[in-house]
Amino acid sequence: MTSTATRRHAALPSPDPDGLGYRPGPLGRLGVWVTHHRRITAGVWLLLIVGLGAFAPKVEANLSGAGWQADGSESVAVRELAQESFGGNASSAIQVVVHSADGPVTEGRGQDVLAEATALLEDEPRIADVIAPQPGASLSQDGETAVILAGAGADPNEMVRVADDIKGELEALSGDGIEVNPTGASLLWSDFNEANLDAMLKSEMISWPVTMAILVLAFGALVAAGLPLILTLAGLVASAGSLVLINELVPVSIWAMNFAMMFALALGIDYALFLVVRFRAARMGHHETPRQAIAETMDTAGKAVLLSGITVLVSLSAVMLVPSPAFRSMAGGIMLAVTFVLAATLTLLPLVLFKLDHRINKLALKWVHTGEHRSPRFAAWGERLWKRPVAFGLASLIVLLALAAPVLGLRTAMPSIQVLPEEASARVGYDQVKDAFGDGAPGTLQVVANRSEADATSEALAADPGIAGAMPAQPAADDSDLVLIQAVPTVDPSDPELGATVDRLRDDLPESALVGGAAVENLDLKTQLDESTPLVIGVVLALGFLLLLVALQAPLISLLGTLASLLSTAAAFGVARLVFQEGYGADLLGFESQGFLDAWAPVFFFAMIFAIAMDYTVFLLASAKEHYERSGDPREAMVGSLAHSGRVIFAAGAVMVAVFFTFALSGPLPPKEMGIVLGVAVLLDAFLVRLVLLPVMLRLTGKAAWWSPRWLTRVLPKITFSHG
Repeated sequence: MTSTATRRHAALPSPDPDGLGYRPGPLGRLGVWVTHHRRITAGVWLLLIVGLGAFAPKVEANLSGAGWQADGSESVAVRELAQESFGGNASSAIQVVVHSADGPVTEGRGQDVLAEATALLEDEPRIADVIAPQPGASLSQDGETAVILAGAGADPNEMVRVADDIKGELEALSGDGIEVNPTGASLLWSDFNEANLDAMLKSEMISWPVTMAILVLAFGALVAAGLPLILTLAGLVASAGSLVLINELVPVSIWAMNFAMMFALALGIDYALFLVVRFRAARMGHHETPRQAIAETMDTAGKAVLLSGITVLVSLSAVMLVPSPAFRSMAGGIMLAVTFVLAATLTLLPLVLFKLDHRINKLALKWVHTGEHRSPRFAAWGERLWKRPVAFGLASLIVLLALAAPVLGLRTAMPSIQVLPEEASARVGYDQVKDAFGDGAPGTLQVVANRSEADATSEALAADPGIAGAMPAQPAADDSDLVLIQAVPTVDPSDPELGATVDRLRDDLPESALVGGAAVENLDLKTQLDESTPLVIGVVLALGFLLLLVALQAPLISLLGTLASLLSTAAAFGVARLVFQEGYGADLLGFESQGFLDAWAPVFFFAMIFAIAMDYTVFLLASAKEHYERSGDPREAMVGSLAHSGRVIFAAGAVMVAVFFTFALSGPLPPKEMGIVLGVAVLLDAFLVRLVLLPVMLRLTGKAAWWSPRWLTRVLPKITFSHG
């Protein structure tokens, strides 16, 4: 009987088959599962990367730059009516500017070029009506400049592709004193995408070597340093292929990939850095088995990475509240890339770490202690902050407030033609139209009204001081009872006075009249952004605080962490005003100041900056909470968190700053804004807020930082960061 019982006992499964010595948490179990199912995990990722990667090379060609509109606005309604009822004479129509330097453009060589350009446009099936230059309207008084109008026969996204396809052939017609420059909104996006792609490639050529150098210094080993880049690349390839497929269902802006590339590179390195450092410490410092090291890494650093990723995704999801296709696809693109990178970090990286094990330290630098987890330098820095919290805290607060002060005078507007290089055909054509037809000609307004109110509409336009002239009413080509009147403003499309003119017209014109045009679409989008920004900021702050509260189970430090992130964000926008609005450093960075910050920047960059700031907040405070759970000592929580995560935050911050600043070195203005604003934000947040101000807050609040009322602990899910 005894022998039977013994055999039965031996047959029972062991409660700890992997010899971990404890039952790991959900993420620890995921890490262990991955080590047992290596072929399945590797196979799934191989299929994802190869399958989606096959579509990735098409991302630049398939995605468009359009979608910058306020859905449901009056200007979008005008564009749709113009496309349907007036031969495609909409804001997305293509204008071909033909200019002669030697007499009338309608004679001699100029006449031949006009005929060739017209034939080329008529052969393109995606172009609707082609309208020849009309005296008094699209043929200048001196006869030297003519504009051929190619109506939009497809949606704005497709018209950008039309511009890509035909602009080279049109520009090739130039010669013998005749210049041909296609322009208009579709060409603007086409030229911008081209310049932006060149800038992105240049930036990547610079950022990858710089990033690798920083990672080698941080890890002290080439193999370990290469892991974050490989993981990030896997996530980027998968997300790029996914965007191409999604674009088949819903139009996706090219900016979605641009932002996703930058964001995924920065965050992917952060996440991998955090896990690799923890694994090396567990394996080499604590001498655990490879599987024990994976379980510990996933239960601690993996949990912080997951919460950080969720915080980033939630912050960016708030941008979806802006009713604009471009904004929603940009936010969606970044969220998709972050999701892939996060999934790779939590599944593929543990597998790679387990397989490499000690080989992760191959090609190590001699002076690096590979098993070192607690940094003596950052521990000493923590002790210094503990002794003099007020002095360091006040100094950092003064710097942040001084940099944030200029934000009070920040002005925003939609991007002007200055975002394009001076040699871009869209910009050259734009300037030629201004010279030949007046400052407001590139921003011609389109007014659609009922036929019965055509005369009243024309009279109201003629009486308005902001209108230089209006064309005769054009009846609809279909059976609709509508007319289209084109009116030239007195001011350039980027002049703030145009907004006042449009508002006045919308009040004074007959009830059926709708005001639109490319410039008005920008104005309507800016209005929508101004209305959406407070809502997005409020939602981001509220959700950020709630996520920190769930993660840390501590109301006070969650609130302080959220406010600290808000402070660094304000400082970044203060610097942005000085650089882009006031023009400080414009010559150094190689751009023309528009006198304002692009209107899309506050709402979109706020969500991005806050997401990054909360990323570092989670890393630092998760480490602090882990130490506090073990010791119950506020000093150990503060000093220990800096000692264990300070080096990672410092290295990750340096990588992010390098990545973002390289995007500010070349290309059009919007990527420069993105690079400077995000780079400054990370610089301030990682090195001033997370490594000075937030630890000082932990010091000054002491045990109160981690206090939580009983009713709250009962409501919140129990999340711990201590191991074992």
